[in-house]
Amino acid sequence: MADEKTFEALLTEFRRVGVDPDTFSAILAVRSEDALRALRALPDDAGAAAFLKELRNAGVSLPAADGNRDNRPTSLANRDRQRKNKSA
Repeated sequence: MADEKTFEALLTEFRRVGVDPDTFSAILAVRSEDALRALRALPDDAGAAAFLKELRNAGVSLPAADGNRDNRPTSLANRDRQRKNKSA
């Protein structure tokens, strides 16, 4: 029952802030407690970018949209991929 209440609270907060949970895949990598804390700190209609910024400000690590899971600058991740490809 607590999970259902948490889920409903998350949906309510996502709608209030203006984040569409159906199309926002970053929420899959975030603990519900962290997401709720970040959402509740935001004003109405703040949007997805504000949500991500609030999560990062709280120290929550998120995978990058380009698949760079360790959050290094994309140029470093690309350099490492190129090195691996050359050595294979």
